[in-house]
Amino acid sequence: MSMLKVENLGITFGGLHAVENLNLEIEKNELYGLIGPNGAGKTTVFNMLTGVYKPTTGKFWLDGEELTGRSSIEINRKGIARTFQNIRLFGNMTVAENVLVGLNNQMRYGLASSFLRLPGFFKEERDYSKRADELLAVFDLYDERDTLASNLPYGKQRKLEIARALATSPRLLLLDEPAAGMNPNETAELMNTIRFVREKFDMTILLIEHDMRLVMGICERVTVLNFGTELASGETSKALNDPAVVKAYLGD
Repeated sequence: MSMLKVENLGITFGGLHAVENLNLEIEKNELYGLIGPNGAGKTTVFNMLTGVYKPTTGKFWLDGEELTGRSSIEINRKGIARTFQNIRLFGNMTVAENVLVGLNNQMRYGLASSFLRLPGFFKEERDYSKRADELLAVFDLYDERDTLASNLPYGKQRKLEIARALATSPRLLLLDEPAAGMNPNETAELMNTIRFVREKFDMTILLIEHDMRLVMGICERVTVLNFGTELASGETSKALNDPAVVKAYLGD
């Protein structure tokens, strides 16, 4: 069974078909790329898969469970997490607090327990603080746990955003242009981080990216979009060498 199955997914805005008849099947633990020119509909696909937009047509399933049209909170709790092209950390919160925000969707204590400061509240707070520290250690961010997120270098902010997404315990991680704004050294480190996340967390990853070196380096298969429709899909090198892709996207 595929980890993610997308069938004829589409969305229309005022008569404009932003995405039309998208089909995907991504296997468990696969690292899959979704690429295409600016305006091709890639982030719109992510917005549908995470409940920001409700699809006009089609359906999608996570590990066999249909999630079409559910809210962002429901979809996240079912196991889909994402990062954003423009980093969306809480800059005035510490590194540890940002990860604790991600863990919040798993906290079980109720309002009364929180208000009355019952023993269960403190135990759960300790447990999640420990979990946050463990995630920060995995990403070499533990020493900065009390640093404001806005004061981290750019590359570490990207790592923190991924750590926060992983704190929600997803089965599918959506990365929206994680290499945007990075220099070559930071991009190389990011590639290692993404591979590490896949292996360490047994994660399935769907990636939007314009850096073709990164795509070629880590993605086993890709789907190429243009004007909201599929140009090509399949094994990465073959799809990128498709004449339609070369003409529309690579500029040759």
